[in-house]
Amino acid sequence: MKPIAPGTVIYHRFRGYGVITSVNLLTGWISARFGGELRTLDLNLSSDEVQHADGEPIRFRRSAPDRMPHARLMGMVQELHRAGYQRLYLYSWPKPSGLHWRWHLFSGQRNWMERPWREGWYGSGAEYNFNPVMGWGDGPGESAAELASTLARFDPHGLSQALGRDQDHTEWFEMVCRALLPNYAYTLGWDIRNGPVPSSLPVIPVRRGVPEYSGPELPWPPGWARLWTGTTALAAPLSLTTLKLGSTGTTPESVADS
Repeated sequence: MKPIAPGTVIYHRFRGYGVITSVNLLTGWISARFGGELRTLDLNLSSDEVQHADGEPIRFRRSAPDRMPHARLMGMVQELHRAGYQRLYLYSWPKPSGLHWRWHLFSGQRNWMERPWREGWYGSGAEYNFNPVMGWGDGPGESAAELASTLARFDPHGLSQALGRDQDHTEWFEMVCRALLPNYAYTLGWDIRNGPVPSSLPVIPVRRGVPEYSGPELPWPPGWARLWTGTTALAAPLSLTTLKLGSTGTTPESVADS
């Protein structure tokens, strides 16, 4: 399905051509302005027979759009890793409400707890629902390669700090992308009220109607296990070596942390 965002030109059989002024990817409701009308009209993308300007129907429920940008971000980071920018990292975690997930890109030193914050390098699914862009001058629906190119133009200094090797993390990230994309993403946060840190990486769907993830259990990123001690320590964490060999168990000492 083509991108749906503020500024998208649409066609309605009773009102003609119009422009979307606001969109909610969670509910499927939009506001649009037609012709010279001052007031906007609220429409439902599932039932009001709205089309793109070229006549392509918008089937919001049949081809559900991404409600969060995490899978697209994973694809972009994967592309940059392959181009030699291996010191680029993606951190994601849930908002307190549990309805949306935040995301944060950072480069340089791999430090999950003390991450540098740069303009345009972080956001939330709550914001993406209403304006599906990342915030560095990208357009809705850009491919992974296009997102990487736009980020390089927006912040060349920040991206230059990602140039270099981090083989352990890059291998882990490549494996996670193969298992999850395009329908799922990972999160490095969990609700502590549900108990200690899960033994495997939590997985979240990025759009409506996606079945529950049933793939292999994935390990936490290299170095993650050593961040937690006591009652929140990782229980029998998975390792890259274990997953590659198809083993059923491992010990905390086998977790890669180079």
